Amino acid sequence: MTQAPVGVICPECMKEQRAQAPKTKPAVLTRVRSAAGRGAPVMTYGIIGVTLLVFLLQWIPGLDITNRLLFSPLYVSDAALAGVGGLSFEPWRLITAVFVHSTGFVLHVALNMYTLWIFGQLLESLLGRWRYLALYLIAGLGGSVGVVWLAEPNSAVVGASGAIFGLMGAFLVIQRRLGGQTTQLFVLLGINFVIGFLPGVNISWQAHLGGLVAGAVAGFVFMETRKRSQRTLQAWLLAAIAVVLLVLAGRYLYFPLLG
Repeated sequence: MTQAPVGVICPECMKEQRAQAPKTKPAVLTRVRSAAGRGAPVMTYGIIGVTLLVFLLQWIPGLDITNRLLFSPLYVSDAALAGVGGLSFEPWRLITAVFVHSTGFVLHVALNMYTLWIFGQLLESLLGRWRYLALYLIAGLGGSVGVVWLAEPNSAVVGASGAIFGLMGAFLVIQRRLGGQTTQLFVLLGINFVIGFLPGVNISWQAHLGGLVAGAVAGFVFMETRKRSQRTLQAWLLAAIAVVLLVLAGRYLYFPLLG
């Protein structure tokens, strides 16, 4: 016999009641869907999760994740197209480098993810998940383009700093357009940008600058096309930014107009 809220019930009756009871979803799945429905920063958490997973994979001997995903202007050059020196043309590294960090400096990934958590939540709630993801990828691409144009051709970079600077650039533009306070953000940007020039600090200020500019331009597009009737125009303008960045990334390819 089984103790019920009122009296007891036989095993056969209990089995019949359970068979007739309505099916319910797992509690964990219900909580996840409920959180997503309430506007939780799913994309921000997803980007952080992927980045940390890649960071863990970087520690596994033999996978060589760091060298497979880092970015160097050489990978988008004429030399890579021609296979000179064993190079191969790998333009996807313009984006993959955003998810890789230095294993010799754990604070690097920790600080980046903390900053991403702060600004990511703000921007994802303002823009929506897919616009926010587009912003993050455009900013990361802009950071790599900054390295192509401002750093040495044989330089190699990793890290989400360029994309995060892009988020801050977009947030700065949005705040100013909405009439919000931006003084503290200017100070934060200035301090972080200057750190990249300090002697002995192995930080790519070129990626920071490229990401900041790309993110600010994307932020301007978001603010100027925020009406529902302008969504198609917004998508085309964001695509145009990405195309321009890809063209600029080909600085070391043969483009007569770029030299």
